[in-house]
Order: sequence, then C-alpha cells, then structure tokens
Amino acid sequence: MHIFEQVESNVRSYCRSFPVVFDRAKDEWLYTDSGDPYLDFFSGAGALNYGHNPSYLKEHLIEYVQSDGIVHGLDMYTRAKEAFLEAFVSGVLEPSGLHYKVQFCGATGTNAVEAALKLARKVKGRNGIFSFMGGFHGMSLGSLSVTSNQAHRAGAGMPLHDVTFFPYDDAAQLNGLDSMAYMEYVLTDSHSGVDKPAAVIFETIQAEGGIRVASAAWMQRLRKLCDDHDILLICDDIQVGCGRTGPFLSFERAGIVPDIVMLSKSISGYGLPMSMLLMKPELDIWKPGEHNGTFRGNQLAFITGKAALEWRKEVNLQALTVHNETVIREFLSHNIQSLHPDIEVRGMGMIWGIDLARLEGEDRYHVLTASIAAACFEQGLVIERAGRNGSVLKIMPPLTIEKESLKQGLTMIESAITLVMNERSLPHLHPEPSINM
Repeated sequence: MHIFEQVESNVRSYCRSFPVVFDRAKDEWLYTDSGDPYLDFFSGAGALNYGHNPSYLKEHLIEYVQSDGIVHGLDMYTRAKEAFLEAFVSGVLEPSGLHYKVQFCGATGTNAVEAALKLARKVKGRNGIFSFMGGFHGMSLGSLSVTSNQAHRAGAGMPLHDVTFFPYDDAAQLNGLDSMAYMEYVLTDSHSGVDKPAAVIFETIQAEGGIRVASAAWMQRLRKLCDDHDILLICDDIQVGCGRTGPFLSFERAGIVPDIVMLSKSISGYGLPMSMLLMKPELDIWKPGEHNGTFRGNQLAFITGKAALEWRKEVNLQALTVHNETVIREFLSHNIQSLHPDIEVRGMGMIWGIDLARLEGEDRYHVLTASIAAACFEQGLVIERAGRNGSVLKIMPPLTIEKESLKQGLTMIESAITLVMNERSLPHLHPEPSINM
C-alpha cells in the first residue's frame, strides 16, 4: 500500500480523482515523478490563474528569499506588505474607482469569509445572513453555514444556524422564479417568520455550484434591495476573482460596489496562501486584534502578488482572457453542445461548465460525468467536476495558457465525451460542423 493510503487521513479528496504522484510543474503542465505530462484544466481550484511557477513571479520570489527578506511578520509593517498595498491600490482599486480598506486574514479563503460574517454581524447588530442555493463559501463552521451543499454541511457535526437560503439567479429563472421578488417579499411580510439579516453573501458565478452565472441585472437588483433594507452586500470573489472572468474583480461587469469583498486563491499569483477582506471604510469598526491569526499577511505572497499585478498589466492579461473566452465558447458550442441536445454549456471568461445532468437523467451519482472526467485524466488532462452531485465538467485552465495547449485540452474533452457516450451506447450527433482550431 502506498504511504499516502497508509498514513494520510481519509479526508483527502483530489488525489482520488488524480491517482498519480506529481513531482514538478511549469505553466499549464504538471509532471509526475516518472515524467508523464498532464495538462492542467483545474488550476489549483482557481489558485493558479498565472499557471505553475510563472517565471516573472518566481524571479522576484527567489530574489526576495536570497536577500533574507522577512518571511513571517504577523501583521507588523514590512516593506513587502507596503509594496503590495501600493500596487493593489494603484493597479486594482483606483482604476475601478473603488475605495476599500484592506484586511489581511488567515491563510485561506474560508478565514476571510469568517471575518466578513463576523464584521457584518458586528456592524449591523443582527445575527441572520441570507445566502443562495448552490453557493459554496468554505468548510469552517461559519463559512459552512452559508454553504448550501447538504453533504458538505453534514460534515459540521452540529446544527448550522442563522442562515436563510434563496434561489440563485439562473436556477431561479429556469424554474420560473424571481428570487429578488421573493427576497423582497420575505423582508416586507411581517408574517414571513424571517428576521432582517445583517448581510447577503453571494458569488457572481457559482463555481462549485456548477458554473452558474448571475446576470448583471440580477446583481444590480440585489444591490438595490440591500440598500433599501439596510443590509450589507458581501461578494465572495475568492474563486472567480483575480481576473478569472476578465476584469480583476468579477462584480465590475454589473457596475455595483459590494460593501465587503473576499479575495484569496490567486491573489498571491503563485499559489501561496493568502486571503484578504475589502471593506468600505465606514465598516472598519474592528478593535485591534479582534480578528487575527499567526499567518495573516503572507510576506512571500506579498512579493509574488505585487509581481502578478505588474505582469498582468504588462501582458494585458484581461484582453487575453477575453480572447480565450471566445475560443472556449465557440468550441463548446460547436463541438460539445452539438453532441447531444441534453448537453448544456455555460460560463464566462475562463471558467466554463459542461452540464450533463439532463443527459444522465435520474442517476443522482452522475456516473457518466465521473467517467468522462476519468477518461480525460487517462488522456493526460486534469479536470474536475462541480454542481449538484458532480454533474458538471469544470473547465478552468490558467489564464496564461498557450493557445495550442488550450486547443489540445478542449479536444481531449470532446474525445473523452464521445468515447464514454459510445461505450454507453448514447446517441450523439454533430448538427453543425466541428471546429478544427
């Protein structure tokens, strides 16, 4: 038995989908200990928007380490933090006309969510939070309370309180619902049985929820509803922020300004742990040390995060993301969606989903989708699943992926879907010519 199975906890997850030993990585490629290459369409669950070991960032990191720069500094003032903040304000906030204060939280995104919920309740003096069906915000208790997945919630081992869930935008539309009208009704009906919350937490795209995209109009209505009822609006931009949808902050397309924003994953640009809370200045009522942690403010992440912002501007990464979005959209439309009328594709920027739920019918374990993901891995492609019971193939390559690699990965997906459909004798057809990119 392998040392991992002997010693590591049963809680391990991704290694079960990708049962090889990875040894090194560069750009969009992972390599096993025997040298076998795998194309990465997963990007560390969104933590590697700039790919593996990006050279520009690595150079700055190595230079800093070799100079004996501060590696651990709690929340003390350091030159690394100062430089990052200056770059973040000038490169992200000021160009978008945003005036947030910045809080560095514990090392992972879920800690930023915990901080946001604590702060919202402290500011408003109310316990309740509104969240959305299909939302995922983390696995610690507070974050888990606003996460809707029943399997994840069961892991808490205790009741999760003070959260009311509402239908998300696109899912509500599919079922003929108006989630904002419903929320307004709950807030204004004296017999709804639901108290006014401190905040509403949302994702502009539900990534783990199956690549569900909220419309700009829906987000604008959500912002107005929160304003009308004195409720804080919290945007979880941990997975789809940092340029994944094009703009650095994914809510920019709606022209709204959330009261609180969480960033993590790719904010360091290098896969180094880091999480941040952005808050409107008037909300910063924390007392010193009221939300702290030994590893808040990763000094190495400050170095690579600053370098990432510089490099993003230098190569015009937003324009490249928009171009790649067109490539992905056209391929999925012509080559994948045309395979079967029950296949649905959706997404934005460089996060896309292939939803096979209708094709699988009543199979609540979605063996077909799992088989396709496994077939992709056998061909040398790392891709994960999302959505209800894992019915959605989740396409999330590095933003910096080479054009030929992007084409190769998309073709692997088409091949895997066709292979599994043939094995299961599922009829498929190409009503439109496939795109040869």
